[in-house]
Amino acid sequence: MSTLQEHQQVLLELVEEIDRICQKHDIPYVLFAGSSLGAVRHQGFIPWDDDVDLAMLRKDYERFLEVAPKEIDPEKYYVQAEYSDHWPMYYTKFRKNNTACIEKHHPKDKKVHQGIYVDICPCDNAKDNAFLRKMQFYASRVVIAKSMAKKGYETDSVAKKIIMVLSHLFPNRLFHRIAVNRKDVNSKMVHSFFGGTSRYEKGQYPREWLTERVMMPFAHLTVPVSAHYDEMLTTQYGDYMRIPSEEERKCKVHAVLVDTEHSYEKYIDYQDNMTIEEYSRSIR
Repeated sequence: MSTLQEHQQVLLELVEEIDRICQKHDIPYVLFAGSSLGAVRHQGFIPWDDDVDLAMLRKDYERFLEVAPKEIDPEKYYVQAEYSDHWPMYYTKFRKNNTACIEKHHPKDKKVHQGIYVDICPCDNAKDNAFLRKMQFYASRVVIAKSMAKKGYETDSVAKKIIMVLSHLFPNRLFHRIAVNRKDVNSKMVHSFFGGTSRYEKGQYPREWLTERVMMPFAHLTVPVSAHYDEMLTTQYGDYMRIPSEEERKCKVHAVLVDTEHSYEKYIDYQDNMTIEEYSRSIR
C-alpha cells in the first residue's frame, strides 16, 4: 500500500496529462473545490487531501470527453466518462491504469475501474429565475440519488436510503435534462449541482467565476483557478483560510486503500470483505 505523498504524486501526473490535453485543444478548466483551496492556501495539495477536483463548463467538458480518449496512452490512462460502460455516474473520472484507489463502498458492478483518479465536474447553465434554478437543484438530487444507488453507495442515513429507493420512480433522462439546461447559454449564473455539494447556495456562481481565470502554482505545476477565487472559496467554505481540526480532516478522506504500483483488481476480494469499521478509517 502507498503513502499519501505517493498518491499525491500520481494525482499530479494525472493533472499534468489533463492540462496537456486541454492546452493542445484550447479547453478551459479550473481547479475546483478543495483543490482550488489547496492552490490558494498551500500552493499545492491541502496536506491531508487525497483527491483532485477540476471543473469545466458543459461545452468544454463534452469537448474534453471527445478528444481525451484519442490523446491518451490507453496503456497508462483511462477516461471514465459519465454514463459509460460500468460507470453509472453523472461526472467523469480520469484514471491511471495499474493503480488502486479503493473507496468506502462495495461496487455493484465488479468491472468498474478503480484506479487512482482526478474528478472532472461539469458546470451547467443555471436559470436566471431563482425558482426555476431551485428546480434544477432538486432535479440534480434525483439524478445523483439514482446514480449512487446504481453504483452501490452505502450509508447509515435512513433519509438517504429512502431517497435512493424513491429515485427509481423518476425518469433519469428527464431530470438530467432539467438540471443540465442546455438552452440558457447566456445565463448570468452557472451551477455545479453535480459537483458534490449538498447545499443549494454553495453550488451556484456568476458565470464569470468559471470563465475568468488566473494561473497559480500547484506543487511543481502552474494551473488555472477562478480569478474570483476569494468569492468562490468563501461561498464554498466560509473562512477558507482557517485550518480545520484533526476530526474535520478525517471526514475528507476518500480512499481506504491506495496502491500506486498495482491494479485495483488485486484488491477486489479485499473490498468485497471490507467491514463497516474499515469504512471509517484510512489504512495507508
